[in-house]
Amino acid sequence: MERELTIERTRAGLEVARQLGRKGGRKPKMTGSKIDSARKLLASGVPPRDVAKNLGVSVPTLYRWIPASAHP
Repeated sequence: MERELTIERTRAGLEVARQLGRKGGRKPKMTGSKIDSARKLLASGVPPRDVAKNLGVSVPTLYRWIPASAHP
């Protein structure tokens, strides 16, 4: 019974937060400008490791936003 009440209160709180314009979760590390910069750097021949380090993200994060097949 207590578990059901907790679930109900949690869902109600999340709904109120949504109505106030709040979203849950972590903010994305890659912004639109970072993605554009990464594409330009990769197109100019800079190694992915250096691009990722320059942008402050990991190589897997870089590849998640810009697949390896998307650049030469």
